[in-house]
Amino acid sequence: MANKRVLFIEHDHVSLGGPVWEQFKNRGYEIVRFLIVAEEHYNTPNVTVIWPNVLEFDAVVVMGAPWGVWEDERIGNWLLPELALVREVHNSGIPILGICFGGQLMARALGGSVARAPQYELGWHSIESDDPSLIAQGPWFQYHYDRWQLPPDAIEVARTKLSSQSFICGRTLALQFHPEIDPTVLDAWLDMEGGCVDFEEAGVDIHALRDETKRQMPASNQRAYDLVDQFLDRIATSPIHRV
Repeated sequence: MANKRVLFIEHDHVSLGGPVWEQFKNRGYEIVRFLIVAEEHYNTPNVTVIWPNVLEFDAVVVMGAPWGVWEDERIGNWLLPELALVREVHNSGIPILGICFGGQLMARALGGSVARAPQYELGWHSIESDDPSLIAQGPWFQYHYDRWQLPPDAIEVARTKLSSQSFICGRTLALQFHPEIDPTVLDAWLDMEGGCVDFEEAGVDIHALRDETKRQMPASNQRAYDLVDQFLDRIATSPIHRV
């Protein structure tokens, strides 16, 4: 029997999966990566995309991005088609895990909205979870300046004082935080020009952040493994929801 396949939709060239990749592989999934904006187009991201047949996959993971889910004019060439595409995937019953931009994308695709938040969340933060067996309280890594308003049929699972952190809608699990972070992923982000929040302009001590990420890695990796397991065992087997 062929392995199951999971499609990782990567919006930029530094969308590494870290422990999320690792646990999908541990669960017998073949990782298929699809890049939208190549490094040479980073400053001109409104590219035209030829999408794969996403309905051929057993699960889809929608990754983060340095752009906003509300920036139709800036990235509309692929943003608007992606919104329609993930809605179709959701309605077909294929499980979707949305991470940061990917979670915001699912919020908008399923009838919610996304806008700039009053301030950013950056670094390691604990969250308030209604279901710690599904979404642990963390700490989880935050790297965002936007936040969603929940879709009508969504069940919020976790939050901080600033923003909703996770919701379930059918076989979709949306996350605002980054379970994929590890020192390698963080280094790639720090090497990237710009981003959704500039670390140094935000007054972040880069050396301390790297040290904290290394210190967190054993426990944060395990939290990511557990989250992937819960997604596959609980969310992916939920009743199909359609919008």
